[in-house]
Amino acid sequence: MHYLALPEEKIRPLSFYLAMEEYVARSTQFPDDLFFMWQVEPSVIFGRNQDVEAEVNLDYCRSHGIHTFRRKSGGGCVYADWSNVMLSYITREAEVSSTFQRYLDLVTGALEKMGIPATSTEHNDILIDGRKVSGTAFYHLPGASIVHGTMLYSTDMENMLHAITPSKQKLGKHGVQSVRQRITLLQDHTDMPLEEIKQFLRQTICSDEITLSPEDVRQIEKLEKEYDDPKWIYRKVN
Repeated sequence: MHYLALPEEKIRPLSFYLAMEEYVARSTQFPDDLFFMWQVEPSVIFGRNQDVEAEVNLDYCRSHGIHTFRRKSGGGCVYADWSNVMLSYITREAEVSSTFQRYLDLVTGALEKMGIPATSTEHNDILIDGRKVSGTAFYHLPGASIVHGTMLYSTDMENMLHAITPSKQKLGKHGVQSVRQRITLLQDHTDMPLEEIKQFLRQTICSDEITLSPEDVRQIEKLEKEYDDPKWIYRKVN
């Protein structure tokens, strides 16, 4: 497995990393299996076929500086911020179930080496002690497949709850407690700080590194404009 690195460290929006996945998957210049991690400012990312107004509390997001993005994979809404990490896996494998399983095995295997008893489910989630710490989504491009997932370390539970669940039932005073009963955070299971966890995952999953060129970055930034287009983000779906 090859780790995919950027030529410079800088704060980038979530749309850049979605474009980075797609750019690399569509290119024939890269090896078969690639992995990278990324972090973003508070953001909500929702699935290709989701109705943003039905799934995202847009008023809350706007008033709390939370960005909104639509991805090209399916699945539900995800809240991300600096206190968790997003994982991306790109492969030339075309079969969905085996691609998911390969990704899940890589991540759960790395967590197990950290001493964390992680397991995967038939819904392609990763659990610790029966509670969800990571969800995944998939989409296929000609000649490549992409799996991307969350990994909760420590996150703003109020933002997570209110940004993606506008229903009154979930916004009740016990909302955060209810969510915490269903999910877990890595910080609850290890003393390692997030940066050390990222380094451990990288060293465990990947054997070497490939750094994108400045020209690659320019091409990704061009593709990123598609993800930033309000017509894509707020498009109506049936």
